[in-house]
Amino acid sequence: MFDMLHIYLIVGLALYMLGIYALASARNMIKLVLGIEILVAAANLNFLALAGFTTSPSVLGPIDPMAQTFVILSICVGGAIAAVAMSLIVNAYYHYGTLDVRELRRLRE
Repeated sequence: MFDMLHIYLIVGLALYMLGIYALASARNMIKLVLGIEILVAAANLNFLALAGFTTSPSVLGPIDPMAQTFVILSICVGGAIAAVAMSLIVNAYYHYGTLDVRELRRLRE
């Protein structure tokens, strides 16, 4: 019924929806960072799936090493961004005593 490409794309779409839901409904800054990381993981999954199935139609075919390189670099940059974001979150918590985005926005005024 479904080939492997469709399964990967459906899982990627589910991750996109989960990440968008996390961004839309979260008031906590840590949940916002996790939502962004879920979106990046979905993009990496879709990128690898499409790269693997456009170079060879079979599942066992080779995947383009350029796509793998881009995904590895994306994971490294995403990890560095998450580390910086978490350090900013810790500083905001020590300074203001809350991680609620709406409360921090209210304190700014």
